[in-house]
Amino acid sequence: MAAAADHGPGAAIRLLQRALSCLGPVEGAGPERLEIRVRVLISLAAAEAEVLSQKDGFARLDEAEQVRLSLPEGETRRLLRFTVVLQRAVVLMRIGRLEEALALYDVVLPSLVDSMEDHSLLLTRNMMNRAWLHLQMTNPDGAYKDLIGALDIAVKHGHRRLEGKIRHNLGDHAQLLGDIPEALRHYEQAASIFVTDGPGSLPLVRLDQAKALLTAGLAEEAARHLDEAIPELRGNGAFHVVAEAEVARAGAAILEGDHVLAKKLATSARRSFLRRGNRRWAEIAELTRLRADAVKVLADREKRPSAKLPGQLAELAIRLAELGLRDEAGAARMFAVRLLIRRDETAAAEELLAQVPKPRQTTPIDHRMLLRLCRAELAVASHRPRSALAQARAGLAELGQIRDRMGGLDLVCGTAAHGEELGKLALTLVLKKARRSGAGAKSLFAWLERTRAQMYRYEPLPVIEDPALARHINEMRHVQGTIQARRLSGEPVGKLEERYDRLQQEATRLGWYTSQWGRPRPVSAPEEVVERLGDRVLVSLMGYRDTLYAVVVDRGRFRLLKLGPLAEIVETARQLHADLDALAPDNLPAPLVEVVTGSARRRADKLDKLISASLAKTLENRELIIVPIGSLYALPWGALPSLHGHPVSIAPSATAWVTASGRRSKGPVLLAGGPGVPGSVGEVRNLRSVYPRARLVDGKDATSEVVLSALDGSGMAHLVAHGAHEPANALFSRLELVGGPLYAHETARLAHPPERVVLAACELAMSHIRPGEEALGFAGTLLASGSRTVIGAIARVGDKAAADAMSDLHRRLASGTSPALALAEATAADPLRRPFLCLGAG
Repeated sequence: MAAAADHGPGAAIRLLQRALSCLGPVEGAGPERLEIRVRVLISLAAAEAEVLSQKDGFARLDEAEQVRLSLPEGETRRLLRFTVVLQRAVVLMRIGRLEEALALYDVVLPSLVDSMEDHSLLLTRNMMNRAWLHLQMTNPDGAYKDLIGALDIAVKHGHRRLEGKIRHNLGDHAQLLGDIPEALRHYEQAASIFVTDGPGSLPLVRLDQAKALLTAGLAEEAARHLDEAIPELRGNGAFHVVAEAEVARAGAAILEGDHVLAKKLATSARRSFLRRGNRRWAEIAELTRLRADAVKVLADREKRPSAKLPGQLAELAIRLAELGLRDEAGAARMFAVRLLIRRDETAAAEELLAQVPKPRQTTPIDHRMLLRLCRAELAVASHRPRSALAQARAGLAELGQIRDRMGGLDLVCGTAAHGEELGKLALTLVLKKARRSGAGAKSLFAWLERTRAQMYRYEPLPVIEDPALARHINEMRHVQGTIQARRLSGEPVGKLEERYDRLQQEATRLGWYTSQWGRPRPVSAPEEVVERLGDRVLVSLMGYRDTLYAVVVDRGRFRLLKLGPLAEIVETARQLHADLDALAPDNLPAPLVEVVTGSARRRADKLDKLISASLAKTLENRELIIVPIGSLYALPWGALPSLHGHPVSIAPSATAWVTASGRRSKGPVLLAGGPGVPGSVGEVRNLRSVYPRARLVDGKDATSEVVLSALDGSGMAHLVAHGAHEPANALFSRLELVGGPLYAHETARLAHPPERVVLAACELAMSHIRPGEEALGFAGTLLASGSRTVIGAIARVGDKAAADAMSDLHRRLASGTSPALALAEATAADPLRRPFLCLGAG
């Protein structure tokens, strides 16, 4: 039973079969042995139905009932009747015969409620099972009633492991209703019980956490969870759950663009479900397989889809509907609709779309967005662009409402994935109109703001401390500090790095639900942006097909410019970034400096001709604000000849810039120098001559705790320390300080973040780009948390180059020069060795 509870049915079968052999023959056995045999057969039925087939499971239950009838009349015989019937309901549930299972529960459970004190364990377990059944049948009210009742009984009678399973199911309930932070909170509570109280359903919790992450658009994080859980589930012999996990992993692969892996996993899962007679899940797996094909075909805009795939999806939709899988049937029809539209079969697409039911309360957000996308694409195919834009506008507003319910910063970011195609469709329509008529640039600008960098439109809420999260981050800091010390002494650090990775994953999970990120603010209207800009110029970039475009906002006018070939620009920017990294060390041989500098200049000249030369003609000495696309977020704009010495600010969106430009703070100056940076102590002490009243934190005092406390309420903070950007989890990008790092995650909850932050450390202006051009990293977190301006490097910087740039920068800042202009003047002397950007409002 312990093996079965820990999702090891294979081991459970072996042990239960040995138990039967120990009991000997039925003939002549006394009541005690007969009772044990019945209980063994009941447990064996569930395990064999899981590993072998439903037929084997039902055969064991029939055998158990025959043995039960040979018992004398009495309470034991009566109770075992309930147990046999309830186990039959479990087997029926596992193979997808949900209505039959529910009928059995509804017959038996009232009798158990009448004798709850005597049978609390059996009642709790089966109320929980019926709740799970309600969830599968999308009846959240029935599920919640059973779960709360079961939780009360479990807590009262000390059924700790059952409490964990109930909290797990409460997570499923919250996920069904679209409350992802609440779902993740329940899942983590369940996981903590299973970790501390012995064998449990921890891999299954990780599976459902992954499903919640997929709903939030976090495919990478979901894939990592599943890649950890699947081998453990397979080792336990929980083949049904393995197949379910494979379907979820296939879904993550589709979001990541790995269609081959998605098909492989979905096909494997379907075979497994069919072997066990679970037609419902087999058809869900088939939907995932066909969805991978459809997404791949739809991504190739030059190729006309064949007629076979939409036909397969339409036929599958009928089978799914017959099984009561309403949302899945709708999804199959919608993918078929998109393929039919691509085949110019508009009438057939319209007829099929009419069969998709309206969304319900429990319809997932990705299905809702897919429905909006189908309607919009059908409107485009029917030459009704206004109707298409209305669908896109309504869909993105609906997505915004879902986003507003999200918890941690990465959940807020990830949700954008579900509206990406809808946003692109709207932008394409408006861009075509603007190119064709010369008008519409203002409308295009408004749509760009609707579709990008939404996390920066939230006003961060006050900090809500979570002790568990704080403990994890403190332990991460300690482990990272130990790793750094051991590396310096040449000791191995492999096990410590593994421990650090585990802690980071656990801290990430806690950060998803500890508190809501912030209060939503409206997207800035074009008129508001114009008013706030004054004499400045704002350029919002967008890519379409293989061309980079720019919407230029200049003194109330909106213009659309075609800049250059997108792929060539992105590749040249990547090469320039590599050149700057190579050029960074202070003591490079002169011949190497000459070669790398020549390469960097050629690439900068090329980018200048493709991007900035046409923009710079009208700039004069006015500040330029650039809203980049994700692939150009780390472009060293100051290295482009037309922008040498010119004030440039990089903003995630115009809305983010408007918000940042309105912030003002008069707090004190903080100068902090971390360990291991040559000259860091001297650098921060030299800056005391520029800021004589500044608070100085350096040497052994520069701990993460002291620096974080000093940041809160400061007006300007200069931080010189080694840093590391974490692409896999940008919120754990870090600044190395005494005793361990300061994480971006920790700066996200400062009550009064500094107005200006200067990061004199390599690469801390780097960002991990999520769908919707959401940029997450150390600098981005500071901006999202409320800082007005962040100055940082987007490539490696030599210590001497960094110190000289910072000295020049701060002399100008202290004299009242704006951050963007001060940085432009400070980097103009050597733009290739000083790849700093001004982020936010300059």
